[in-house]
Amino acid sequence: MQYITIIFILVFLELLYFKIADTYSIIDKPNHRSSHSRITIRGGGIIFPIAVVIAYFFGYTGWAVTLAIVLVAVVSFIDDIKPISQSTRFGSHIIAFLLTAYDLNLFAEVFWVLPLVLVLLIGWINAFNFMDGINGITTLYALSAIVSFSFLPIHETSLPLQITMGISCLVFGFFNVRKKAKTFAGDVGSISLALFLGYFMIKTIIDSRQIGYILFFSIYGIDAIITILNRIKNKENIFEAHRSHLYQYLANEKEYSHILISVIYAVLQLLVNGIVIYLERLGELSLFFSLAILLVLTVIYLVVRTRVVRTLPLNKA
Repeated sequence: MQYITIIFILVFLELLYFKIADTYSIIDKPNHRSSHSRITIRGGGIIFPIAVVIAYFFGYTGWAVTLAIVLVAVVSFIDDIKPISQSTRFGSHIIAFLLTAYDLNLFAEVFWVLPLVLVLLIGWINAFNFMDGINGITTLYALSAIVSFSFLPIHETSLPLQITMGISCLVFGFFNVRKKAKTFAGDVGSISLALFLGYFMIKTIIDSRQIGYILFFSIYGIDAIITILNRIKNKENIFEAHRSHLYQYLANEKEYSHILISVIYAVLQLLVNGIVIYLERLGELSLFFSLAILLVLTVIYLVVRTRVVRTLPLNKA
């Protein structure tokens, strides 16, 4: 009954936001770096931090991680409406990290854990945000992670929180996973969702003492890191918006369906996650196997990317 109530609340609040966004012109106008061609409501991903707040009031999560997600959501929403300074955005991410670290008791870990997790979490948040470029990719990929986390026995007590966030992804997906999306997540959605997923990844690794679970983010991670390295090689500003991820080449230059590409990314990640969970249950998810899986995925990605880039006009790389 609680989950039915949550569905109705989230649908109502999403529709209410659409009215507000229409009134105040919170919209995304297409430009030369966009993967869409029509004006669309921006910030529909506000439903993700709202879902976390609802989960908090239902007693599904703690105050520290709730406050962390709300903080980055508020700052990101302001940035969606009127761009703010990079230092303000970065500062909110640092504070959110400290709140997350408090929730996960990271201050009790050995000294090098805190700075390492800080770098990885901030990197993940930015990578996830940059990967939010076509219809469906953010919510479907998030669902693949949430479903995977829910299969782990160590997260049994967190299942209500995961279900709540899964519902928010489905509600948002109803308006976004379509040829002509009604709304985009915006930074408010992608960054808050990235922090939520990053929180669960850190929690998973700490509770299980198994670094191999980082492969749950491998498809996004490989695309993001190799794209960054390629842009550095081409002497481009890696902090500027661009259209050089593999999924963007497929959607824009090759003109494949956005939904098809999003589904492929999500399904591939689910397959990887299934392998990871299976190996862990066999007791075989060693560092060697984790690195081997990562290497195979990277090679496959590079082969596909190279073949796609070779067919592009002007050989865009």
